[in-house]
Amino acid sequence: MWKRLVPQDKTLNFTIDKEVFGLERDTFLLPEDITQFAGMEEIVATVIAVYMRYLHDVLKQANMCSMVGFIDPATVSANSGTIADRSRLVAARLQRTDGEQIFMMPYNPGRHWILLIVRPKRETVYFLDPLPGNRVVDEEAKNIVNSAIKIYNSHIARSGRKAVIWKTLLGTPKQPSSVECGYYMMRFIRDIIMDPSLAFEKKVRRNYLHTFYVVFCIINDGHVKLPSLNRYTTSIMKNIVVCD
Repeated sequence: MWKRLVPQDKTLNFTIDKEVFGLERDTFLLPEDITQFAGMEEIVATVIAVYMRYLHDVLKQANMCSMVGFIDPATVSANSGTIADRSRLVAARLQRTDGEQIFMMPYNPGRHWILLIVRPKRETVYFLDPLPGNRVVDEEAKNIVNSAIKIYNSHIARSGRKAVIWKTLLGTPKQPSSVECGYYMMRFIRDIIMDPSLAFEKKVRRNYLHTFYVVFCIINDGHVKLPSLNRYTTSIMKNIVVCD
């Protein structure tokens, strides 16, 4: 089925506009990226970045771009540069903040995706991890964001707190096995931005995210549409919806 939808010799090319991540860049998806995504296998940063490109269009339609920004997962995750370099990239993105804007920062410390929500004005970072158990923030990710907020404070001529506030959001849905982290993390972003009040902290604590259906979108030249939806609370997801 998936091979019929995505020709094996077709590479999907995309331009991610500057307004999405702060810098314009070209990228592409290989046929295997699509089939892995459709087959609920591990996914790469490019898939997540293209999905975030789609979500940026959702934000524009809702007039919410001044409320939510995105940080490119390919430029900040492990093995994508030194901590100092990645901190500067995050800081450059935060410097484009408008008041209370929050930033969604997917991060991969090594074969696992988590979501950090950075609120620079309040010097607060929220941590969402779909793995079961008492999870803690990766120290490298913490160092990157802490340094970025210090640079941001310097940019706006603010002394800032002695330490950035880190909050682990309770009630985060947990993945059923070892490969769904990227899908859950993308779902977290979608659920959060679909609420114009951005009251994600209170709603996650009430298991708010459990109430949604799974809808995964990826911009495709062919605008393929698949009809079925699955819940994501107890079983591995087997279908995706590819949206316009």
